[in-house]
Amino acid sequence: MQTPNFDQLLEATCHFGHLKRKWNPAMAPYIFMERNGIHIIDLANALKNIAKSGKRILFVATKKQAKDVTRERAMSVDMPYVIERWPGGMLTNFTTIRKAVKKMDTIDKMETDGTMAKVEPPACKAREEPGFDQEPEPSSQCSVRD
Repeated sequence: MQTPNFDQLLEATCHFGHLKRKWNPAMAPYIFMERNGIHIIDLANALKNIAKSGKRILFVATKKQAKDVTRERAMSVDMPYVIERWPGGMLTNFTTIRKAVKKMDTIDKMETDGTMAKVEPPACKAREEPGFDQEPEPSSQCSVRD
């Protein structure tokens, strides 16, 4: 089977890129062209530069037809890959998600070793004030008309 070249992939409407309005200026050196409002990434240039720098490349393919090929190619070069859907913001908010996962791991560890039972919940100043549990007095300035 013949491997398609870049022009053939473009003609077949395979786009390696993202919407023009959602672009990151840091990607400017890797943009090959714009077509129909989509920035097409120059894969050859991008992969060479990233691989030379020793960085990891995340292979992503969530379409049924591309899953097997993506898995095989990523595994052959020992790179991470995603072939199933993931929650939105997973890449752009990764540091926030990582922090939340670490916090959950800490809480789970505290529950298993018993330190969670020793921790007292933080005091709420509003609850300490007298009359917190009472109903508020009706205001004379507000009234409900029938």
